[in-house]
Amino acid sequence: MEHIKTFYSITKETKHGPIIVEGPVPAEQLALYTLHEGLIAFRPPKQQHEALIGIAKLDEGRIIIARNGDIIVGYVTYLYPDPLERWAEDRIDNMIELGAIEVISDYRGTGVGKKLVEVSFMADEMEDYLVITTEYYWHWDLKGTGLNVWDYRKMMEKMMSTAHFEYYATDDPEVTSHPANCLMARVGKRVGPNTIERFDRLRFKNRYMY
Repeated sequence: MEHIKTFYSITKETKHGPIIVEGPVPAEQLALYTLHEGLIAFRPPKQQHEALIGIAKLDEGRIIIARNGDIIVGYVTYLYPDPLERWAEDRIDNMIELGAIEVISDYRGTGVGKKLVEVSFMADEMEDYLVITTEYYWHWDLKGTGLNVWDYRKMMEKMMSTAHFEYYATDDPEVTSHPANCLMARVGKRVGPNTIERFDRLRFKNRYMY
C-alpha cells in the first residue's frame, strides 16, 4: 500500500495566544523543533522527540503537532500497531493505530487535543484507513487534570468523536482488564469488507467461549 501524506496546517487561537496545528510533519522538519519539557507522559522529552522523528520516518508513520513557534506543545502519532500487541498479529496494510496523544497542561481545556485529531483526518487518503485506538486508564494524567477515570474517559470520548471514532467490543485482556478502558476505531469510507473481517477476527480471539 502506498502511504500518501498530504500536509495540512491551521491556526488555533488559545488563551495563551495562537498556535499552529499541522501535519503529517516530515522527520527532517520535526528535528528542527523542540519538544516542550512538559511532554513527559510516555518518555523524557528528548527521548520522545527522537521517537517522534523515528515514527515520521516510517512509511506509514504520521505525526501531527501543535506548536508555539518552534516549541511542540502537543502531538498525536499514527503508525502500525506495536508488534507485541494483539492488533499486530495480522498485519493489515490499511489498519494503523493512533498510538499516543499528548498536550502540555497549559493548553489542556483549550481544544488543542480536539484540533490535533481534526487535522489528522483532513486528508482524503485517511478514508482508505481503518484507524484504531486503545484507551487505557493507566496512560491518563488523572493527577495533573484532577479528573477521575470516568470524567477523563468522557473527555477522551468527546475528543475522539470529532473524527467519528466509535466503540468496538473486544475480548483483548488489556482492554477488558478495567471497565474504563476501551477500543475505538474509525473506519474510512473506502475501507473494504475484507479489512473489516480481519479486524473482527483480531477483536475476538475466544469466540468459542460464547
